[in-house]
Amino acid sequence: MENNFKMIAKTMYGFEPVLAKELMALGAMDVKEGTRNVSFVGDKGFMYKANLCLRTAIKILKPYQSFKIFSEEDLYKQIYALPWENFMDVDDTLAIDATVHSETFTHSQYISLKTKDAIVDRFRDKFDKRPNVDLDFPTLRVNIHIEKNFCNVSFDSSGQSLHKRGYKTATNIAPINEVLAAGMLMLSGWDGQCDFLDPMCGSGTILIEAAMIACNIPPNLNRKEFAFERWKDWDEDLFEKIEASVLKKVREFHFTIQGYDTAPSAVHKAIDNIENANLTEFVKVKRQDFFASEKEGERHLHMLFNPPYGERLEIDMPKFYKEIGDTLKQAYPGTDAWFITSNLEAIKHVGLRPSRKFKLYNGALESKLLKYQIYQGSKKAKFQE
Repeated sequence: MENNFKMIAKTMYGFEPVLAKELMALGAMDVKEGTRNVSFVGDKGFMYKANLCLRTAIKILKPYQSFKIFSEEDLYKQIYALPWENFMDVDDTLAIDATVHSETFTHSQYISLKTKDAIVDRFRDKFDKRPNVDLDFPTLRVNIHIEKNFCNVSFDSSGQSLHKRGYKTATNIAPINEVLAAGMLMLSGWDGQCDFLDPMCGSGTILIEAAMIACNIPPNLNRKEFAFERWKDWDEDLFEKIEASVLKKVREFHFTIQGYDTAPSAVHKAIDNIENANLTEFVKVKRQDFFASEKEGERHLHMLFNPPYGERLEIDMPKFYKEIGDTLKQAYPGTDAWFITSNLEAIKHVGLRPSRKFKLYNGALESKLLKYQIYQGSKKAKFQE
């Protein structure tokens, strides 16, 4: 089909297979994993759907042109030659994002500046007037990616990073990124088919993402705007059709999603954010010390949490992680417990052997997502059944 085109979904390290799986489930064609990105083919409606529905994507880029460059002058000439007036008017605004991996071109901000100059000079020469820059809400957001001597020019269809779902008004000291939360849940195999607990829930991000996965709610439903809404070919009717079709796939949830935190302020923030996401009927939060808690009921429990790393809170880490292990062993039989940590030394004090490990990044911190399987009764008994 001639209306199909290639797109690139950017993601975080470690989530490429998860994102590829999401894209295939949505109906993307020619899905290929890269490093921190996955490329795919679809039409305009699919681009709208990808922005609405992908949980582990940060941006959806629409590639426009690729060419070789050997100097900044080359870059300027090639950018200047492109028909920018087809995509924006002189009274519109633009923003440039640049990523550079090259020995020749080393400064991404300078590349952004050079690109902006070429575009506005073309307008000035053609129309005696130039568009302005608007870094926050431009009509057109242009993405420049330079790898060695190859320059890829793309249009950013998302605008603000897709982790900004629109439900967070309140956060705690170091809130977890929504894409990281969703990616961890999907790596952990969470599918909404059992009870869920985040025993150190902070401002509630993991709980909200868990509920949206359980109910198959599109993660970016609450966003105020996508960049493609300012494009010349914006089709509001098509977008509304796509939105209506994905909302039809929302499903019922018959288990419990709970969050604990010891800080009253965190509990209040989590409750506010859950309300903003319209998930109050699915998610309950209470003030509770995990180390003084025990599993409620006999049913299988899926647990995922982000314990403090000692980066921002003064904690006796060996003791803290030993308590995590002890609490899981003694009070949480029949539980799949997952947590992420960048404190790789502290893991040794959990006193349990993880059955799975994934390398991820929480911001700039190299981290591990670990799974601990806590059996009903003893492990030995489990295997004799």
